[in-house]
Amino acid sequence: MICETTLTKKAAPLFDGWQESLIWSCLEGIMGRLYVDSAEDPASAMITLGDFCYFAGRPDPAFFPHLPCRDVIIVPQDGYWADLIERHFGQKARKVTRYAIKKEPWVFDQARLTAAVDTLPAGYTLRMMDRELFSRCRKISWCRDWVRQYDSYDLYERYGMGAVALKDGEPVSGASSYSGYRGGIEVEIITHEDHRRQGLAYACGAKLILECLKKGWYPCWDARTRWSVALAEKLGYHFDHAYTAYEISLISGGQDT
Repeated sequence: MICETTLTKKAAPLFDGWQESLIWSCLEGIMGRLYVDSAEDPASAMITLGDFCYFAGRPDPAFFPHLPCRDVIIVPQDGYWADLIERHFGQKARKVTRYAIKKEPWVFDQARLTAAVDTLPAGYTLRMMDRELFSRCRKISWCRDWVRQYDSYDLYERYGMGAVALKDGEPVSGASSYSGYRGGIEVEIITHEDHRRQGLAYACGAKLILECLKKGWYPCWDARTRWSVALAEKLGYHFDHAYTAYEISLISGGQDT
């Protein structure tokens, strides 16, 4: 029987070698939900955090009814899970390619990042995420992912960080933590469509990385698009590998069987 558990140490070996900060966040008990087929001796597990779901261990369709009822991004551990997902969800599962970025704490050139912050165009200001901005961003649909996974500002202040570009006092671009773990964050960068192609994401990303380094945190980066890979490389990261994920909408109802 599938159950949710907080006994993360029992399931942690199933995720060994998976360099994904969202998994770390859940296994550390900071955020996210962990489901297993046995609380005491799990052979299969599912982690959900925000829009993402990760499957590990022995493939088991019994986990699928426990997926969040919304649009989700499912990441299978291997081809066996991928085959099961495709058979179970059929055309509801849109196979996509995502891009993993290397986690290299020593890689960043702080002088270069400082220069990048200074490229912020005239008329814009940079501000670190504070309680007031946190509250505002939770109410703005296009940038809600900067803070959405944090139940409170107190949790965000402990495990999150963000740099926001403002125009006339309104947030228009930013780099913030989609999630956090002990020792780092997962970077989420968004720019409002009316303010793109001006280098705002570059300046915000550079500022966030610099502030993470000051705190001894690592800013993890996972790319949905080639554009995101290019921005990461411009900031000093290096591409690691492409991997398969599935985008599935569960908003309208049940799964295929």
